[in-house]
Amino acid sequence: MQQLGAEIRANQRATDEVDELVVELLGVNRTAGRCLDILEQHGRMSAGQLAKRSGLTTGAVTAVIDRLERNGYAQRVRDLADRRRVLVELTATAREIIWELMGRPMREAGRPLIDAYSDAEIELLIDFQRRGREMQERHAEWLRERLLRRAGS
Repeated sequence: MQQLGAEIRANQRATDEVDELVVELLGVNRTAGRCLDILEQHGRMSAGQLAKRSGLTTGAVTAVIDRLERNGYAQRVRDLADRRRVLVELTATAREIIWELMGRPMREAGRPLIDAYSDAEIELLIDFQRRGREMQERHAEWLRERLLRRAGS
């Protein structure tokens, strides 16, 4: 268990380092990078949805979207189903840059790694990652509650 915990922590640090380097290359901060990642993974969404997924307030996410628009990475578009509603999506430029920095290199490096595992092992890894993410989300909520209590005292 100790070795597994050490590997998980090392993986988190390596992921954090990659994220830091990518946002530096993009010329944005970590918060904007997190929002770009959410938009890249989940596609077009409202500012409210992006705020919820990122853990930001609606005011903060509006400022992030404004900066991403100025950098040419995101754009606001009308929702065709409800023309009163505005959605946020990545620009083609953002998609290309993200593909070159993350998509292509990670796919090329990751394919041989994944091919070394059976389908059953891949399912186990997916389950482990999902459960680990859910645990982290619960822990983040617990930490947020502690921050709120501290701010209230």
